[in-house]
Amino acid sequence: MNTIDRRAFIAASLSAIAAGLTSSRVLAAPARKSELANPIYAMDTSFQRPGLNREQQLDLVAELGFAGVAWTHQPIEKLNASLKAIEQHSLKMFTIYCDGKVDRDGSLTLEPDLLPIMAALKGHGTIIWIHIGGQGPEFKSLTNDSEAVKSLRSMADRAAENNLRIAIYPHFGEWTARFADATHLADLVDHSNLGVTFNLCHALAGGDEANIPSLLERAKKRLFTATICGADRGVRGADWNRLIQTLDRGNFDVASVLKQLHHLGFEGPIGFQGYGIKGDARSILQPTIRAWHKLSHEVAS
Repeated sequence: MNTIDRRAFIAASLSAIAAGLTSSRVLAAPARKSELANPIYAMDTSFQRPGLNREQQLDLVAELGFAGVAWTHQPIEKLNASLKAIEQHSLKMFTIYCDGKVDRDGSLTLEPDLLPIMAALKGHGTIIWIHIGGQGPEFKSLTNDSEAVKSLRSMADRAAENNLRIAIYPHFGEWTARFADATHLADLVDHSNLGVTFNLCHALAGGDEANIPSLLERAKKRLFTATICGADRGVRGADWNRLIQTLDRGNFDVASVLKQLHHLGFEGPIGFQGYGIKGDARSILQPTIRAWHKLSHEVAS
């Protein structure tokens, strides 16, 4: 699931979207008293499907009770329009997925319009996701003065100026594929506005199934958000059909991850990853939100 595949997947889905009448809007439901306090959001990979236009997609997300969405980088004009539409549905853009690439020497390249994006999102509380590809230096060689570390620290300063935060997005097959490495990098940056994201499917793909409790414990001071999905146990590598399922499917114990997060006192937003799941948006989101309520009640009780 590299960046090109991800963006091609979303672009293909959007190009097939048919125009239609929007459904009545329903405000996102707050967490129930007997459930986790964490807001649950739907990543755009889970609902950008043929058959619904953008308004209908957001109607559905709100109707089902998600608190908001995760978005993917867009040119600034389109981003402004998307942000307006999202908030008109009483939803929040919890995160936005942006590119990064690092060279062997540690030189870091980010989205060229990242600063204007931050300005557009100022005050909206959006987390800037940065996934970092490339063949960067070995993590054990990094120091707090390494080029990539200083670049990220500088961007964290810019984020702070806009009341935003940046979270490194570990992605299988990339420089920061491993959650432990992303956490180490965030520790070196040592900035309150830069942290990490825990992505269940990428952690499983990287072979860290047994290490998840200790990884989360290690990262608790840097953890800004987490993403979950249904998945199968014992799967390594990019077998996304088994590692990314609706939340009601798969034999991996997602509740164990939520219990660990709850134990650590994590109350940040939690997202549902739906990349590549077959079916229309409702068939993906509806069983997922039902499973979320069940899991959330189980863990909070």
